[in-house]
Amino acid sequence: ILAERIPNTVILVTTSLLISAALGLAVGSWLARRAGSRVDRAVTYLSAVSNALPSWWIGIVLLIVFAYQLRLFPSGGMLSSPPPEDWFSRGIDVLWHSFLPVLTLVAISTGPSIYASRSMLLNVAQEDFVSVARAKGLPERAISWRHVLRPAAPPIVTGLILALPASLGGAILTETVFNWPGMGRLYYNAVLTGDEGLVVALTYLYTLMYVVARFALEVIYVYLDPRIRV
Repeated sequence: ILAERIPNTVILVTTSLLISAALGLAVGSWLARRAGSRVDRAVTYLSAVSNALPSWWIGIVLLIVFAYQLRLFPSGGMLSSPPPEDWFSRGIDVLWHSFLPVLTLVAISTGPSIYASRSMLLNVAQEDFVSVARAKGLPERAISWRHVLRPAAPPIVTGLILALPASLGGAILTETVFNWPGMGRLYYNAVLTGDEGLVVALTYLYTLMYVVARFALEVIYVYLDPRIRV
């Protein structure tokens, strides 16, 4: 049962997590170089709003607009009925069905990702070694990549790696709204039906994924932070 649901959750939740992380790092680093500007204040405010939005509400709004009014996307499920037979058409159909739930998760997670990346990069940019690099006349691009982004990488990567096990756990509310057959929906149904064996198996799997993520972080730190090697 778990083997059937994990790929579905990877398609939905992990994809949205990677998109949010990429957008957060790109926009956050851009804002860190413009701290205090009007754009910085506006995006920071929007990030707080994004963090406060409930996923089920965003999902329902997207369903009303894009599924029922504009009829551009399906209202739920993972495949059409009947599903396409060839693998290419089947993949396109899955992408079509996953667009709205992925957009929902990206909408609520991009804001916190932007704010966290901006804060970490901004703190590092105010360190003395960055000022020394600028005083030496190094190009701003080299300073951003080598002297700001690399020291800020460990906490940013920590948030991303630890979010991956949570993403594999699935977004229960989002998968329920869009009737997506993933891990979150499986957990929801297991609790409703009182399937204790399945609840225990899911809980054990989430814990195991977290332990593996923590071990992976210990290895990644060695490559990201030269001080750990010493």
